[in-house]
Amino acid sequence: MGNKPTIAISHLGCEKNRIDSEHMLGLLAQQGYSIDANEELADYVIVNTCSFIQEAREESVRTLVELAEANKKIIISGCMAQHFQEELLQELPEAVALVGTGDYQKIVDVVQRVETGERVTEVSQNPTFVADEMTPRYRTTNEAVAYLRVAEGCDYRCAFCIIPHLRGNQRSRSIESIVTEAQQLAEQGVREIILISQITTNYGLDLYGEPKLAELLRVLGKVDIPWIRIHYAYPTGLTEKVIDAIRETPNILPYLDLPLQHSHPAILKAMNRPWQGQVNDNIIERLKEAIPNAILRTTFIVGFPGETEEHFEHLINFVQRHEFDHVGVFTFSPEEETPAYQMPNQVPSEIAKERRNYLMEIQQPIAAKKNQKCVGQTVEVLIEQENPKTEECIGRSIRFAPEVDGVVYVRGKGQLNSIMPVKITDADVYDLYGKVI
Repeated sequence: MGNKPTIAISHLGCEKNRIDSEHMLGLLAQQGYSIDANEELADYVIVNTCSFIQEAREESVRTLVELAEANKKIIISGCMAQHFQEELLQELPEAVALVGTGDYQKIVDVVQRVETGERVTEVSQNPTFVADEMTPRYRTTNEAVAYLRVAEGCDYRCAFCIIPHLRGNQRSRSIESIVTEAQQLAEQGVREIILISQITTNYGLDLYGEPKLAELLRVLGKVDIPWIRIHYAYPTGLTEKVIDAIRETPNILPYLDLPLQHSHPAILKAMNRPWQGQVNDNIIERLKEAIPNAILRTTFIVGFPGETEEHFEHLINFVQRHEFDHVGVFTFSPEEETPAYQMPNQVPSEIAKERRNYLMEIQQPIAAKKNQKCVGQTVEVLIEQENPKTEECIGRSIRFAPEVDGVVYVRGKGQLNSIMPVKITDADVYDLYGKVI
């Protein structure tokens, strides 16, 4: 026990990556390895990398180079390990192991082999593994919040996306497995669960022959967790059954993250999205009608090959017409393994950046107006940070998902990791301000 090396983890990328990191930490801790938050003190640093777009790769590379310059022994895991195996081993002699996206469950064996002097490559070409409630997990979020993966991988082949290349085809967990993990999280004091996968509305299609999100939500409604939030709800999967389940299950929040990516039929078609044309408009209108208190977040890509000023104007009008609560805008990132990389009429990056900035400017007054409507209301807030000396807290209402949306600044004595009534007294573009009732 005492002779085992100390391990730190540097987590990069999305919540799906975070869950992989948490499972690796859980497996190592179970086997008696010391986990240290301080990378300088650790014998090994696992860098769980992201390779989704160029910016993410650059961040991953910066982290790896800094650790290499500090003479750290590095285990590279995650999407970059899956993506650039040969290059990473050649460029980084400090890398003692590579662990792919479907191989993180082997981390203890990898460390043991590295300790004998072996340089380990553990990367399945077609990832098939998905952790379940039996896989140890050491959570890195605050005590009250946990991500819960319902499926891994993706069956769609959008022209700009390399996720299927990095994480394989969709593989769903069973309803029983997910509910068991949700119950475990409830016993740990978790107050909010965020359901994630690549396409959460397609949950169960590969396992049961049809999507089963509605059934899953209704069963999760019986778990003692006050807030359950859905991320990555693809519009085509928001059937009447799913909408009814959201509306009729009290602990399922009326918050939907809809990765729409664009509004113009020609661009959606070029993107090879699984729906085209006016489907977006119809679904959003139907959603608002069925769930009048729905909180809608979405993301768009600007500068996709062939996007003209006319296409961009269509997107501007779409954003103004629907008044989403939260909008994220990304510039197109050309990825070599995707069809979009070879498409004609590539949009210059300067124009794409200008479009991103302009669209965000369009969204800001909409977001401010949405927040302003909360002033005077008493809302439930999950308290996540507190300063006992000043009696000031920071938390989130159901309007805000962790890390991607705003927060609520709260005056008055709050209780950490609890949901409390807060009267909203002020608002700005992104955040709310209030006092404990």
